[in-house]
Amino acid sequence: MKIRYFPEPDTLTIELADRVSSSSEAVSDNLIVDFYERGKPVGVTLEHYFQISDTSTTLTLLPITPVLQPA
Repeated sequence: MKIRYFPEPDTLTIELADRVSSSSEAVSDNLIVDFYERGKPVGVTLEHYFQISDTSTTLTLLPITPVLQPA
C-alpha cells in the first residue's frame, strides 16, 4: 500500500494494490474509488484533503508523516 499527498491540488491518494484501474467511481464530491477489472478496489483518492480532514487526528492515527510530505 502506498499513501501519497500532492499539495497541488490538495489530494491524498491511497494505492491498495499495484494494479492499473479499469474504472473509477465518484462516491462523493471529494472521494473517488478506483477499481481493477474484476470490480475490486485498487485505490482511493481524497480531493481537497486538508480542507476536509482533521490533520492532527490523521497524523496521530496514521503515523506516516514522512509519506505525507509532498510527492
